[in-house]
Amino acid sequence: MMMRFTILFVALSAVATMSGRKIYGEVRADNDSTVVAGATCRLLTGSQFIDGATTAENGTFEISTNVKSNLTLDISMPGFDSTEIVIESDKDVNVGTVYLSEGTMLDEVQVTANAMIDVKGRTVIFPAGSDVKASSSAISLFQKLPLAGLEANPINRSLSVDGGTPVILINGVPSSIDDLNALQPKDIAKIEYSRITPARYADRGNHGFLNITLKVRNDGGQVYIWGRSAVATAFVDANARASYHQGPSQFTLSYNPSWRNYQKVYDYTTESYIGDDFRVDMEKRDRNPFYYHSHNLSLKYDYSPNTSTLFSATVRMTPNFSKRRLIAEISDSYLGDNHNNMLSTNDQLSPSLDLFFKKDFNEKNALEVQVVGTYSYAHYDRDSEYIYADDSMSDYVVDVDSRRLSLISEISYIHQFSDRTSLAAGYQNTVSRSTNKYLTTDYRPVLTENNNYVYARLGQQIGGIYLSLATGAKLYWIRNDFNRRHFIRNITTAQFSWNISQRWNLAAVFQYAPSIPSLSSLTDYPQQQTPYLISNGNPDLKVTQNFTYQIMPSYQYRKFSTSLLLTYYNADDFVMQDTRYIGNKMFLSQSVNARRSWLAAAMLNLKLNDIYGFGANLSLNVEHYETMGDAWAYHLTSFDANFTIWWNKGPFTISYWRKIPGKYLSGNYVGKEENGDALTFEYKPNQHWTLGASWMYMFDRKGTRYPAWGYSAVNPYYRDRYIENNSNMVVLTVSYTTDFGSIFRSSRRTLNNADNGSAILKL
Repeated sequence: MMMRFTILFVALSAVATMSGRKIYGEVRADNDSTVVAGATCRLLTGSQFIDGATTAENGTFEISTNVKSNLTLDISMPGFDSTEIVIESDKDVNVGTVYLSEGTMLDEVQVTANAMIDVKGRTVIFPAGSDVKASSSAISLFQKLPLAGLEANPINRSLSVDGGTPVILINGVPSSIDDLNALQPKDIAKIEYSRITPARYADRGNHGFLNITLKVRNDGGQVYIWGRSAVATAFVDANARASYHQGPSQFTLSYNPSWRNYQKVYDYTTESYIGDDFRVDMEKRDRNPFYYHSHNLSLKYDYSPNTSTLFSATVRMTPNFSKRRLIAEISDSYLGDNHNNMLSTNDQLSPSLDLFFKKDFNEKNALEVQVVGTYSYAHYDRDSEYIYADDSMSDYVVDVDSRRLSLISEISYIHQFSDRTSLAAGYQNTVSRSTNKYLTTDYRPVLTENNNYVYARLGQQIGGIYLSLATGAKLYWIRNDFNRRHFIRNITTAQFSWNISQRWNLAAVFQYAPSIPSLSSLTDYPQQQTPYLISNGNPDLKVTQNFTYQIMPSYQYRKFSTSLLLTYYNADDFVMQDTRYIGNKMFLSQSVNARRSWLAAAMLNLKLNDIYGFGANLSLNVEHYETMGDAWAYHLTSFDANFTIWWNKGPFTISYWRKIPGKYLSGNYVGKEENGDALTFEYKPNQHWTLGASWMYMFDRKGTRYPAWGYSAVNPYYRDRYIENNSNMVVLTVSYTTDFGSIFRSSRRTLNNADNGSAILKL
């Protein structure tokens, strides 16, 4: 229902101002008086659009215009009835607080398109009720959102941004992909997304950023259980999440087990080792079965005595066990035909305690502190046995116990000078001590690291343009028994975003982010893997200098949206895996620095939403790689795509997801991304149960495939790996949810007030 108000403002001065005027105010929800962030505010003259803005995190807006005639201010927000206000003054006008009424709901599901806006260089989406209704899991919902560069894989239940792992926050608190998978789509109120990792997390090696705001809960609890299993394959995943909210406290218990037992895993490899005075050619066919089970258990306590304070404590326990075997027949031009048996096991336990505190002192100042302590234990045992035609045998064993203690501390502070200007600064420190005990030699190296990162970021809004500049210093000290390295490097990001109109946005980014070698890659301890190959770290590795340039135009109109990403990436002294001949028929594999690697890419994303129950999301990507060393150069052009189409009618949803994998080039190595497709049928008989069935890797007798090529002059090879267990796999899914107690939900509020003065949201 459309509400129409007329506000008449009488001039208070006899002298007419010759400058432009401002229309400003605040938007709140009329049911609970909470601010409404992300509402669309448009100035119109008749039906002609003049200018517009979106409400800030505190619900305020301001629009400047030189038009002196009467105007109409239209305020709209998905889930609310829109409001019009007639402006009849030619002066600055404060319309005060505008209250929006919640819109009409159908079967408790809002039928409206996604609300997608760009706020301070980030994309903010309020998921449409139609997309929520057609999604049984958080991953399923992300498949339907028009977030360019983000890929949601329903088979692996993973998210990636431009091929890397994004930073994930839930209600402003750092979280994991397991935490995200435990969420229900109906509980997600807002998603804030960026392909650019914020300055606060720029030294962690992540790609992209997600902040998920949940709907508020009053006293009461919720139980959510989700599980899936293949009919004829040892393939099981599950999530169990129980939460209870009472007054200022909320308790959440989560358990995420996963189990695989794949026996039909095959490799075919042709490979050569070429030295100055030696060459061997091999052909290998093997079966490489693997088995693992993992159990991620967490208990979380949130305490929020008021809307400006949050304390969160999370205890995690993550026992994991994996076992891999290899049974291979090898044709060897030097040693003759031989048989290879390999067995490796990895047993790991990593308990941790995560403490998080956030305080909004007022609308201008906020502080966040996080401390994470982790103890991890791992035992890795690998025994590779070669049996030759004369019954002789060689055996190569790696048997190591590893213990690691680490403490991660972080403090972040933000000052909001105004709605348009903010300054953020922070400091992070990681200290760790790792002890490895190699049982075959009794060698016990101790490795320590001290990683420091300090940063500052300035953000400025100028009309429809948002500018951000962030810079920081990374100071990294590491030491083991033989080597000590110190690194001091700068990390810088510059960001530009221009809301040209309600439909068009243009963004551009520059980022310099050096890659400092890891502690393990610098460790000098050679280990023989095969009759010809020794692997080792490289204490002489240099820092890779990474430069990224991106331009991102986007357009949205009603139920259609599209975006284009143009990327140029350059890496000097990039790190690659290389093999060289060291004499005596032996070769050494280790990480080395090559001269240069660059990538030029274009990605197009298209989204249609809720056309008579149908929706589609398509991403197309073209990439060109070039890599160069001292005496070699390689290039590769690749195309990849992924798309999701779905149809929802009442309790039934049918969807199809497919990934067309592309190739990638790293040094002299070419790999192909994982393939996948899934046809899914889901049925929701009521608000508690969801039943589903999926057909994965349809008509593909090899299932998951991982072809790879190596163009090294010393170690050229071709490898074809595939997992036949996945072929034509049928997976059954069931989920159950129930709420108990008195629970009130509002899509415009969050438990820890992450939308008002949160340091994370404003970075």
